[in-house]
Amino acid sequence: MNTCKHKLTRRQVEEEMERHQGLIHAFIRRQGGGEISYEEALQAGRMGLWRALLGYDPARGTAFSTYAWVVICRQIHQRAKEVKWEGDSWQGELPAAQPAPDPERRAEQKLIEASLFELVGRLPQRLQQVIVHRYGLGEQGEWTLQEIGAELEVTRERVRQLQQEALAWLRHPAHSVGVRQLLDKNTAADYRHALAQNAAQRRSRRGKR
Repeated sequence: MNTCKHKLTRRQVEEEMERHQGLIHAFIRRQGGGEISYEEALQAGRMGLWRALLGYDPARGTAFSTYAWVVICRQIHQRAKEVKWEGDSWQGELPAAQPAPDPERRAEQKLIEASLFELVGRLPQRLQQVIVHRYGLGEQGEWTLQEIGAELEVTRERVRQLQQEALAWLRHPAHSVGVRQLLDKNTAADYRHALAQNAAQRRSRRGKR
């Protein structure tokens, strides 16, 4: 499997998420979730699995399960640190009890993540790399423009241009309709706004030449 080079459909992404769910449960059983509940660790683990699907490259010679285990570990531990920090910020006061996560909401969020993953996976390879690194969709978190430039052997300004080009492609209604429908951002006004943003971006590029 190489999700960065082989484009997956939304259904395939969902199937891969379902197929590897056992890795998350196995990690939590063995390592625990630290300061967070099993349910919250499970949610963080799903995000880690999604990131692993996006960043896995079999050319490195590592099995997907090995790679995903590390990414899931990082995601769960990061969430545990966030919860601990949030708890410390109460300075001894107990927060009000929070309702249990809505199963329907969790399913909807999973579908949105899968749809977004599928959309990013349709980008041309270089643009996909920029988006994955810039927005922390891979295992290494968010990269700076300079770091991405060093990876791609281009200037910082060129990376910024590639980022804007990728965002324009992603927001175009012809490409983003699936995600927009899930987010209720698929009205005619939403489409006009997206196209206006892209047009303004093109004018800005021409003005800098």
